[in-house]
Amino acid sequence: MMNKETKKNYIDEMKKVFSSNDAVMIAHYQGLNVIQLDALRKELRENGIIFKITKNRITKLAVKETPLKELEKFFTGPTAAAISSDPFMSARILSKFAKTNDKLKIVAGFMEGKVIDQAEVAKIASLPTLKEARANIVGVLNASAQKLIGILLAQSKKMASLAPAEENKK
Repeated sequence: MMNKETKKNYIDEMKKVFSSNDAVMIAHYQGLNVIQLDALRKELRENGIIFKITKNRITKLAVKETPLKELEKFFTGPTAAAISSDPFMSARILSKFAKTNDKLKIVAGFMEGKVIDQAEVAKIASLPTLKEARANIVGVLNASAQKLIGILLAQSKKMASLAPAEENKK
């Protein structure tokens, strides 16, 4: 049981963490064992994401005084929050983990000043990363340039092959 000073410190810490990050994803983890939770935490930590198993009643108090106050209703049951400055990576890792571990349920998220539901979190998770998007664009541009060069070279070869044939006719 926490004493008043510890609770106050926890609330202050949570306020700072919630206020200083761009995205929060809320998940219920009931049924996951320690090994599974550690694997999830490790992957999130490697990507700079904080995964905090929350004390709901106290976390609700902390959330009330932040821009995330609309998330208060989602802190019920065994709840964890993935907190980061990159909502896309948080959503991607949690969604990937939830596909292989049906005990993890993504409940909601918060990004760009608004609450998002689990369907929107899934959509965000399916978006390509910045590196993937850049690679796709470069691939499209490169393929178009190669096709254009191929067409131009094919036409010049035809023209070159016609010139000797025209001379033989004379």
